[in-house]
Amino acid sequence: MKAITQKSYGAPQEVLALDDIAGPVVGEADVLVRVQAASVNPADWHIIRGDPYLARLSFGLRGPKDPVPGCDLAGRVEAVGSAVTAFAPGDEVFGSAFMRGLGAFAEWASVPHDVLAAKPANLSFEHAAALPVGALTALQGLRDQGQVEPGQKVLIVGASGGVGTFTVQIAKSLGAEVTGVCSTRNVEMVRSLGADHVIDYTREDFADGGARYDLIFQLAGTRSPSECRRALTPKGTLLLSSGESSGHVIGPLGRVVKARAQSPFVGQKMVSFTVTPNTQDLESVKTLVESGDVSPVIDRSYPLAEVPEAIAYLEEGHARGKVVIDV
Repeated sequence: MKAITQKSYGAPQEVLALDDIAGPVVGEADVLVRVQAASVNPADWHIIRGDPYLARLSFGLRGPKDPVPGCDLAGRVEAVGSAVTAFAPGDEVFGSAFMRGLGAFAEWASVPHDVLAAKPANLSFEHAAALPVGALTALQGLRDQGQVEPGQKVLIVGASGGVGTFTVQIAKSLGAEVTGVCSTRNVEMVRSLGADHVIDYTREDFADGGARYDLIFQLAGTRSPSECRRALTPKGTLLLSSGESSGHVIGPLGRVVKARAQSPFVGQKMVSFTVTPNTQDLESVKTLVESGDVSPVIDRSYPLAEVPEAIAYLEEGHARGKVVIDV
């Protein structure tokens, strides 16, 4: 099969190649998916570059232990393992191949059945592939970590990105009053997703304004936990999932460490989390999509051979919504 492969860490254009390799082995609890589309996530370029260096403890110390990168996918089931009863050949599915060996940037992927769900009926494969990591991060962050309730005020830093566009929509579906933070060119797009208020960070600093929020979900930017706390209510929550960093050793993890160190000594809660793909939450996302509460935003699409260019574009930090790979 054709797949994007990686043998060492480095810039995407230097370490990724389109190769012909053997297809994946299907375990007894796995589903063989003919990949129709995939999408690109910040996790992909972190893994490809091995950056931050601390993350190589998981990715592989001297080189990536997973030869084919790629997290999100959508496609058709071709075969199932002997223990799989929820799926059958011909089913249209979406899900995550995150850290599964042979990832999503390939014609075929063998995916554990418990990180797949039936594709939303009203979406193309391309739009369904945009969902898994981004929508699950938004859902698990808001529902489980932030415990958002109707009427609460939620601020989303990085509202126009791959996770942020889902976060705006899911926060609205939970009944929150939503404020998105983004650049000038994305203000109208974020407003169109349902945000009640939009802050253009090139003109206004959310941390220095008078508004206070029950939850700040930091998906981008470099504001420190102390700075973010100024915009929280006395019992509010700062939720960290990502954000930029110039450091290559621990990267954005430094911000997480600072937040956790401060949390026991202040009235506000400061937490971080890592998304956990699972069928139940994918089905929750599917319900939100089919009801019209959530719709993926796609910036642009690339063919499989141009995955290096797609990842380089995402690294620039200006993508509006998701970047998708047509396989």
